[in-house]
Amino acid sequence: MRKVLIPTKLDKFAATMLSDRGYNVVLDGATPLADLVKANSDAEVLIVRSEKITPEIIDLLPQLKLIVRAGAGFNTIDIKYARKHDIDVMNTPGANSNAVAEEVVAMMLAASRHLIPADISTRKGDWEKSKFMGRELTGKTVGILGLGHIGQLLVKRLAGFEMKVLGYDPMLSPALADKLGVELTTVDRIFAESDFVSLHIPENDETRGMVNRRLFEMMKPGAMLINCARAGILNEEDLRAVKTEKKIVFCNDVYAKDAAGEKSVADIADIMLPHLGANTHEANFVAAKRAAEQTIAYFEQGITNCVVNKALPDGLDGKYQKLAYVLASLTNAYLGKDNNPNRIETSFYGELAKYAKWMTPPIAAGIAAEFAADQGPADAEHFLAETGIELVNREVDNTKHYGEAMSIDLFVGGNLIYKAGARGTITENNLMISRLNDFDQLYLEPSGHHLFVEYKDEPGVIGRIAGILGEKNINIIDIRAPQDLKSGLSLTVVKTNVEVPDMLIQKIREAVKASKAFQFTYLP
Repeated sequence: MRKVLIPTKLDKFAATMLSDRGYNVVLDGATPLADLVKANSDAEVLIVRSEKITPEIIDLLPQLKLIVRAGAGFNTIDIKYARKHDIDVMNTPGANSNAVAEEVVAMMLAASRHLIPADISTRKGDWEKSKFMGRELTGKTVGILGLGHIGQLLVKRLAGFEMKVLGYDPMLSPALADKLGVELTTVDRIFAESDFVSLHIPENDETRGMVNRRLFEMMKPGAMLINCARAGILNEEDLRAVKTEKKIVFCNDVYAKDAAGEKSVADIADIMLPHLGANTHEANFVAAKRAAEQTIAYFEQGITNCVVNKALPDGLDGKYQKLAYVLASLTNAYLGKDNNPNRIETSFYGELAKYAKWMTPPIAAGIAAEFAADQGPADAEHFLAETGIELVNREVDNTKHYGEAMSIDLFVGGNLIYKAGARGTITENNLMISRLNDFDQLYLEPSGHHLFVEYKDEPGVIGRIAGILGEKNINIIDIRAPQDLKSGLSLTVVKTNVEVPDMLIQKIREAVKASKAFQFTYLP
């Protein structure tokens, strides 16, 4: 009988469901984690919420095979250490999304109508009706940064207030935005025009501290800022510096550390909650149900779609995942920042066909910096679906003798009339890109810095490109120059010793009248 340890206040449904299937379940959300783990060292499964699962905790469970995070985020679990000990880690994406969306609405209403201070005042016996003059949500403008599952649900929950919705999400397709009733725009415009700004973006190297003084100073006087995402995306000191002058209303539910004690935002938060976003009976039940279902499916059916730290299946060389990432990144760079793909078509030749799903995470990471490539196939599929990107794996003709190769094509537009595509393989243990769009026989090893210049074929272009680079002491390591005979276009790919500055790329673009000019860097 497998022992399942649930050291958290998770809905009892999970324990009941697992017990009915013959599992030995210990549900204890009161005993300190370390003590509970020591007393149940024979546990094979650990189901947690926000508990921090460190190497020390893992070492106390020598029989542990599976950790299930009853929720989406798994940053509290050392997934790499778990992998080293052959322990799979699962999550339950989407279980908490509605709870967070509703919390945002609750904060908007509570702060707009001064419900908390008015309640305190009235309980004291005061009658300060005029002091608590509020404002309505109806007809106002709300800006949402991040339109993943939570952001999209928030749009739906706010529909009844007849609000104008501005949104920012580089990965959301215009078609899905239109369907939701969201006007896609820039971060700057959201902060400048919104009466309410709600943050729903992940915390990573690109987003950490991005909500800063420059944006705060753009906000309308009296506008409301709500953070139910991650603490690190917001610069607290910058908000502190301008909050009084701009009369910004700040509602917060996230912190650097979820624990008792003083909180750094206490002096600037108009409403601050102890990370209640997912703290509903319904969310707890859904997370518990999914955690139990996935545990049963894992052991009884071998289903591992939601594993976020899965080792590669037997027979798959990890370099092919790197290749998938590079091909997706390169095609996305070719499309340019203003063209977001809404359809991905893939072709996997030879033995790669049976590993197609394992290529989905690196492909998603290649087109979206906010998606981590070390997540599982299910998370990647979920991410693409919620951003409105269709994924199609095509049937292939192995008589073309491409060997173990893959092609990735990105499509843009309602009629899918614009695309970029690339094909590649592994040659002599190195990544090799053989085609970009209709430029065949490229044979490019992509590591390092590469400048791509597309232009109407004419003599002397390569010399002009080399001359401009040489003027700035940029060394050319390699040059590839395939042609597209049908269109009469040429593509020059220059490998350089350093990154080429944007201003220099623009100079090259103008000098050769290039239709495309961009830099692609891959540093494995």
